[in-house]
Amino acid sequence: MTMKLRPALCLVITAFIFAACSSPDTAKVETKTAFDMDKAKTEIQAMEDAFAAGEKAKDAKAVAAYYSDDAISYNRNREPTKGRAAIQDSIAKDIAKDTSGNYNVYKVVDLFGDDNMVVEVGSWNKMNASGTEIDHGHYMSCFQKRDGKYQCVRDMSVASTPAKHVM
Repeated sequence: MTMKLRPALCLVITAFIFAACSSPDTAKVETKTAFDMDKAKTEIQAMEDAFAAGEKAKDAKAVAAYYSDDAISYNRNREPTKGRAAIQDSIAKDIAKDTSGNYNVYKVVDLFGDDNMVVEVGSWNKMNASGTEIDHGHYMSCFQKRDGKYQCVRDMSVASTPAKHVM
């Protein structure tokens, strides 16, 4: 190889190295928009409101729309319920037994994560038909974004009021 070709070859190799280092993934990171936590919180609160509206309307399918097909729900005083179909069936059974007129209100308290997964910490209040609180507690829900919208993949709820034990 002649001395005149070496500088040209070095330039070509250097250009190749720079091109390889600036991969499309690097470009995506630079142009990626920031995660909008306020928008996510609004979306999750709307899901909580729809969940509550479904419960109040005694529409198990509307309530179960909150969950992914592979969700697991960890409810108070029962074993975990696995899958949207089983969750919907459990909700339908609870709704069929309820003649109280009570309803729940859910509120997002804290939210953290990113545009693919968020965890919500929320509060719930059980209200009687006249609008007086009769119970309250907290819950956590984990959401994954699937097909452009959040779906609950795991949730767990606890009551803040002491359990009444029968002796």
